[in-house]
Amino acid sequence: MKSHSLNSAVKVLSVLLFVQSAFALGQERKPVHLSGLINDYSPFSVNVKGSPWEMHGQWSMEISPDRRTADFAADMTMSGFGKTADGAVDPTQPLVNPHTHHILLTNIKISWDMIGCPTYATPVPTSGFQISGTVSLLTGNGNNAPFETKPPSSMLQVCVTGVDNAPYSVANANITLVFTGAATTHFGPQPIHGVVRIAAADPNDKDGDLDHRDR
Repeated sequence: MKSHSLNSAVKVLSVLLFVQSAFALGQERKPVHLSGLINDYSPFSVNVKGSPWEMHGQWSMEISPDRRTADFAADMTMSGFGKTADGAVDPTQPLVNPHTHHILLTNIKISWDMIGCPTYATPVPTSGFQISGTVSLLTGNGNNAPFETKPPSSMLQVCVTGVDNAPYSVANANITLVFTGAATTHFGPQPIHGVVRIAAADPNDKDGDLDHRDR
């Protein structure tokens, strides 16, 4: 009799735990995915070897609204320019020393502000968020980048900006990457600019997870 009662209690407890787990999972907000392109160049600088560089690539960001963290990944191609007879950079001679980079930021806390983000000329973005941390991966042609330490120690700030609560606007439109540390000897310290792809569902939806920000 006691055994039967114990078995019944265990079954009821198992059902309750299952229901509670299912309810908790149902309350979790789904991850938000952003992606886009990078197109920019680094100006000539004596502190940036091989500059100026052309930079092109694609990026993605996976945002967890519940954890308020994000993972960022970028895949880039870079190439320099040839030089004239007097040693000046010659834009008519592109694709010198082409190479690739893979960049990762993992599990970085999101700051729901634009403090310290690069500024734009008119029209000016009015809203945004950012992540900043030590890169978990920074390669050159698949290897650890020659300018990077092992493990990587360069810092990367990623800002996503746009226009909020305005008709005919996009909430997440622009992205900038700013390196500090060893990576500046290759990418430079200036912002690297890119664009956010418009979400296929509704680019003007202001009720998505990214706009329910618990500041």
